[in-house]
Amino acid sequence: MITSAIRFVTLAMFLASLVAAPPVISAFAAGGGGGGGGGGGGDPYGSTYTSTTPSSPDTKATRTTHKGKKKSDKQSSFDDPGIAQGYRAAYATIYDRHDYADAIEQLKALGQDDHPNVANLIGYSYRKLGDYKLSQVWYERALKADPNHVLTWQYYGLWQIEQGNRDQAQYHLSRIAAICGTDCEEYRSLAAALEKPPGTGLVY
Repeated sequence: MITSAIRFVTLAMFLASLVAAPPVISAFAAGGGGGGGGGGGGDPYGSTYTSTTPSSPDTKATRTTHKGKKKSDKQSSFDDPGIAQGYRAAYATIYDRHDYADAIEQLKALGQDDHPNVANLIGYSYRKLGDYKLSQVWYERALKADPNHVLTWQYYGLWQIEQGNRDQAQYHLSRIAAICGTDCEEYRSLAAALEKPPGTGLVY
């Protein structure tokens, strides 16, 4: 009887703590940059469309990547507060200070190069520095890690426009539409860039 009572009280306390605790969202569970094509602002963890499971244009993908698979040690490290803090600092270095070289070092120091959010922001930083070859390498790395990483499709689409590859950018736009539809910020941003005349300097 006493054992049952203790178990009941313990269970009640556990459930109460779950209800009272705020939800924790991994810093790396969502896209890796600001909206508006990399202009910063908003949630530093970016897009909510990062599922590796394809979704219809009318269905938002979930926040978690690699759903249904056991987390690897590297993936579970994204819950580490130190890594989350380092990512936020690198994000601020990019979008607040526009110090892309320093941001690359900060992002690489996280030891999470194969995470799509990290790889995407490294690619973005190299693009802003004018190193299109290295930028492409990192965008490809991000998409290898998560083929449905919508923010990478957007940023890489902007890369394609800057390289004069408008047909490729249009393909990237179609990939975004397949992942999050035509109303998401990533789609609207890349579509707006494609509407500009060729040779127009992008500010993204």
